[in-house]
Amino acid sequence: MPEKVLISGATGFIAMHTVERLLAAGHPVVGTVRNPDAAEKVAPLRAMDGADPLLTLVAADLNDPDPFTAHADVDVIFHMASPFATDMPDPQRDLVDPAVNGTLAMMRAAAANPRVRRVVLTSSMAAIMDEPDDEVKTEAVWNTRSTLRRNPYYLAKMRGEQVAWAFMQAENPAFDLVVLNPFIVIGPSHTAVLNPSNGILAQIINGSFPGVLDLAWGFVDVRTVADAHIEAMRRPDAEGRHILTANPMSMADVCAIIEDLGYGAKMPKRNLTGGLATALIKLASYTQPKGVGSYMRTHLGRSPKIDNSKSQRALGIRYSEPRETIRDALEDMARWGHIDAAE
Repeated sequence: MPEKVLISGATGFIAMHTVERLLAAGHPVVGTVRNPDAAEKVAPLRAMDGADPLLTLVAADLNDPDPFTAHADVDVIFHMASPFATDMPDPQRDLVDPAVNGTLAMMRAAAANPRVRRVVLTSSMAAIMDEPDDEVKTEAVWNTRSTLRRNPYYLAKMRGEQVAWAFMQAENPAFDLVVLNPFIVIGPSHTAVLNPSNGILAQIINGSFPGVLDLAWGFVDVRTVADAHIEAMRRPDAEGRHILTANPMSMADVCAIIEDLGYGAKMPKRNLTGGLATALIKLASYTQPKGVGSYMRTHLGRSPKIDNSKSQRALGIRYSEPRETIRDALEDMARWGHIDAAE
């Protein structure tokens, strides 16, 4: 019989693609959501092939002291729920505490259910890297620079993953832990919600940037990330962390793809990649919201160096061409009305 899987945050961007794959493979799935009776929000999940009878949706809130134990009588757990935002009024309360407490609650729930054999934690490249530098980032590297004032979302992802590994060391539970660390996840969505990663592309297309900046991003297709979760569940020898990203691309390269695909009518044309322009934009970043300003100051003028070989070797991941993923993401965003259709 296919194993039963618990997924936290089942209405999330990555989670929905993962649920879809699990149902297609015949796995019974328990998905946690804030409100299973919110018909519009959960409708895409309930409409998936196999959802009836394989999918059960239950209520869970990361701020509750024990949101998961009652639902963790399963074989495998995907802990995917975590708040995402660049700016919050209180980063400790709104980002770090839910990430840490939610992860600890899930680890305790798994330990309380002897049936659980593996927890797959959706972490982030943010747990590995705060800002790009000359070091090639591998799974052995940890982000040590983020703070509540400097890239607080990165701090939340790092702390959330750290407490999972600390739990494994302190408690030595019967299950094992596999962690996935995706970079910027883009691609088609099951809902009209514009996730923040696809939002970067929408901002470029809609003219939100003053020009082409000296930024570089590592993109990974959401469908590839969902596949990685399935492989992390299925492969007995899967262990440790796994960076998930295709090779990083400059903003100039991304803009060139967007324009070639026919979405460049409002796209920034001014070249602001020079040293003087970068310095001026960093200075202007102090007038931006704290999270945006912090990101600009720590990422402008730097390109990440990343080794993604472990995910290819250990999980069998094959990364699609960025152009294909960007094309699919843009077509989907046009379908939902976030951007104009291609010319």
